[in-house]
Amino acid sequence: MSTAALAAPATDPLRTALRVDGWSTGAFGVVMLGGAAALRDPLGLPTAWSIPFGVAMVGGALALLLIAGYPRIPARHAKAVVAVNALSAAGMVAFAFSGVLELTWLGVVFLLIGAAVVAAFAATEYTALRRAAR
Repeated sequence: MSTAALAAPATDPLRTALRVDGWSTGAFGVVMLGGAAALRDPLGLPTAWSIPFGVAMVGGALALLLIAGYPRIPARHAKAVVAVNALSAAGMVAFAFSGVLELTWLGVVFLLIGAAVVAAFAATEYTALRRAAR
C-alpha cells in the first residue's frame, strides 16, 4: 500500500465507499444541526454539543466527497479516512459510557449505532483500499 495514488475508475469500491460515507455523513450532520433542539431531550445531548458535531460532520462530508472526486485517490488520504473513521467509532463508544454527559438510554443507543455504522465504513474503506493497492 505504498502507492502514492490509486487509479480508480468511477465505479470502483473505494470511490463508492467514500462517496456513500460522504453523503451519509453530510446528511447526518444536517440532521444534527437542524434537529439539535428536538434531539436534546430524547438523547440527553445538549445543543451546545450537537451543533459542533453537526458542523464537524458536514465538514468531514465535504472532505470525503473531495477525496472521492479526485481522478486518482491519494493512498494517504484513503488511509487517513480509515484511521479517522476507526478512531471516531472507538471515541463514540467511549463517549457513550464516559458519563461526560447524562445521555438517556436512547442517547447511548444512538451513539452505539453511530459507532457501528462508522466502523462499518472504516472496514469497507480499508478493504477497498487494500484491493485498490494490489
